[in-house]
Amino acid sequence: MADNTITVVGNLTRDPELRFTQTGRARAVLGVAVNRRWMNRQTNDWEEQVSFFNVVCWAELAENVSESLAKGNRVVVNGRLEQRSWETPDGEQRNVVEIVADEIAPSLRWATAEVTRIPRGPAGDGGGSRERRGGGAWESGDSPPQQSPEEEPF
Repeated sequence: MADNTITVVGNLTRDPELRFTQTGRARAVLGVAVNRRWMNRQTNDWEEQVSFFNVVCWAELAENVSESLAKGNRVVVNGRLEQRSWETPDGEQRNVVEIVADEIAPSLRWATAEVTRIPRGPAGDGGGSRERRGGGAWESGDSPPQQSPEEEPF
């Protein structure tokens, strides 16, 4: 069995964008820039390469990321690579490879962070304790809507 795990450390290129599926499941999308810098021994100059990754996270992780992180924050992302394909309205085939995050954390290399633990709800509700209200706000004490275990498309 092949393992498809990736960890990247980089800076957010934009604020996380939080949206909800039609069934109320939270989905956040963010961009991460990973810089690699090295000394070119032939020219004695520093060279740099930047790679950009789209990251998707779901459910409580998506909510926590959107409430906690902002453009410029240095983060550690652990997840898996997934490829998606779709057809545009013009009939063109498009593909994208993105990281589906299992964990996202602020990097503490050059910063500090304060952790606020979110209380877990009753057993069987997926560990969350919030429910979407109207414009996307969640209220404590409510059970989240029932979700299928698969990640839903938008």
